[in-house]
Amino acid sequence: MSPVSKKHIEYTTEYMKANYDDIKVRTPKGKREQIKEHAQSAGESMNAFINRAIEETILRDKQAKQ
Repeated sequence: MSPVSKKHIEYTTEYMKANYDDIKVRTPKGKREQIKEHAQSAGESMNAFINRAIEETILRDKQAKQ
């Protein structure tokens, strides 16, 4: 595999800044591994699983208010 160019890293960094927000989540020791294993068992990355969990919770909360 060839090394990643400095230009590519700069482009990726700028793209990420322009298109995504970062959120830091703290969990008790061991919980990260539990989340990772669950996500993998569902065929998802941890990031995809967490985003899905957030979206589903928001939707459920909105429906409960109706």
